[in-house]
Amino acid sequence: MNFIQVAGHLGADPEVRYTSTGKNVTVLRLAAKARKSSTDVTIWWRITIWGEQYDYMIPYLKKGSPVIAAGNFEAPEIYNDREGNPQPSMNITASYLQFSPFGKAERDAGSKPKTEQQAQPAYTAPQDNGSFEDEVPF
Repeated sequence: MNFIQVAGHLGADPEVRYTSTGKNVTVLRLAAKARKSSTDVTIWWRITIWGEQYDYMIPYLKKGSPVIAAGNFEAPEIYNDREGNPQPSMNITASYLQFSPFGKAERDAGSKPKTEQQAQPAYTAPQDNGSFEDEVPF
């Protein structure tokens, strides 16, 4: 298994489809920048998410949203772009998806989605009332 983690911005809104058995498949198009001999190059990734494990995130993902995806890296496929030039198609079957703490969404810079850390209530320590009744004996 080839596991890879990629960070970038979405190039389009997520596409959610359903199989004939009712299982949903979400596809994200992710643009990641790489530096190649003092020139920035954009690498496009097709991220496929099977099932409902990240459905709570999909409403917050829009074109331009910063995302981190990790999963199984599949062998690149070659396709011809609009001008007829051969281009690689990089594909990942995601097992992990996260809002990126880096970068801002290009369209919705003012509204931040809640991350898992923000959505959880803060931990509050129990009050010490001087009683040892709750302690576990040795």
